[in-house]
Amino acid sequence: MTTPRKVGMISLGCNKNRVDSETALGLLSARGYELTGDPAQADILMVNTCGFIGPAKEESIDAILDMARYKTEGRCRLLVVTGCLAQRYEKDLMAEIPEIDLLLGVNQYDQLPELIEKALGGQRGVTFCGERFDFFEHDRVLTTPGYSAYIRIGDGCDNRCTFCAIPLIRGPHRSRREGDVLAEMERLAKAGVREHILVAQDTTRYGTDWQAHSALPELMSRAAKIEGVDWLRVLYCYPDETDERLLDVIAGHDNICKYLDLPIQHINDEVLRRMHRRGTSADIRRCLKLSRERGLTLRTSIIVGFPGETEDQFKELLDFLEEAQFDRLGAFAYSAEEDTPAARMTDQIPEEMKQERLDRLMTLQAGISLKRNQARVGTVEKVLVTDIGEDGTLLGRSQREAPETDGEILFTAKGSLPEIGSFVDVRLTKADTYDLMGVMV
Repeated sequence: MTTPRKVGMISLGCNKNRVDSETALGLLSARGYELTGDPAQADILMVNTCGFIGPAKEESIDAILDMARYKTEGRCRLLVVTGCLAQRYEKDLMAEIPEIDLLLGVNQYDQLPELIEKALGGQRGVTFCGERFDFFEHDRVLTTPGYSAYIRIGDGCDNRCTFCAIPLIRGPHRSRREGDVLAEMERLAKAGVREHILVAQDTTRYGTDWQAHSALPELMSRAAKIEGVDWLRVLYCYPDETDERLLDVIAGHDNICKYLDLPIQHINDEVLRRMHRRGTSADIRRCLKLSRERGLTLRTSIIVGFPGETEDQFKELLDFLEEAQFDRLGAFAYSAEEDTPAARMTDQIPEEMKQERLDRLMTLQAGISLKRNQARVGTVEKVLVTDIGEDGTLLGRSQREAPETDGEILFTAKGSLPEIGSFVDVRLTKADTYDLMGVMV
């Protein structure tokens, strides 16, 4: 009997990349490959790279070089590199890292088993990064905990923000067929997934390839009716497409998380124009007002130090954040990305100024976050149990915390401990800047 070849994978970047990795692992598992988390034991090592901003590229290259050493220190026979960095820098990677045996882009995973067999047979140095814009449907091997999964509803992006390279890497926006999305959710729910998280580069563009306005509200309404979908969460909604139809759907279903991820990037209209963001500051304020009226938790993303950002424009942003009181916020110093219009702008901000502005913004937000968390003390919230410490302390999160990006709820149980992946009621007793504490009731 032939011993199955073992495959190990490093997956970097966003949760859309994670879905790609899970699809690749599902393909290989179906072909009889054995999956391993120990790179020293892997016959085939894969690195699914991120190419979004400079630090992510560096992390991807470091991971490739780190895995390459197992060709001499372990049993690795084949080093496979996939993902956004591979799609964008195909020739450079093959020229500069000769240890790479096979390189695939972001939409070629259905070719992976065949190409691996050819590479093992001696056909090394193969690249396969052509443009393909269809969706490949295949069962995935989840790398998230079994109670939670990301559901891709679209890929690519038409927004053409001047700072972003995603359209250059993943191509134009296209929506996944609704029937395929719902069928995957049904399979996952039957397998025990209780939290389903809808993702795309721009989820609010869902369905605009076949109708005039977003079909996200209709998709979420149908998804919420699937048996076993206890929590349905959506990420990456754009303000101009987040209308009352969508907000009413989120507010109107008990199993849809009352949580809106709304990456605004800035509030000054001139900066938004130079960023080529759809909509205006008025659109953002309208969306926030409607969301607050429905009791939604709000998260956003901000870029500081965009080319030409003046001190007055930055202060306008700080004043707005004080006004808006976002529950969650992620901020980044602008990073000039190759081949993007913003990288060619002449009025680049010095790095030290970008960092100083980032520090000021995050200091402001820390106070807002603490105040927002403190307002929840004394309430009882439904919490998904995510971990149990050796001392019996439990970890979890409510509808108000998305995985991997937001804080956690630490709590204790007076009786028997609940199971990981179950839902319990927790009375919140204490808050800090990002996390909350409580006791199970």
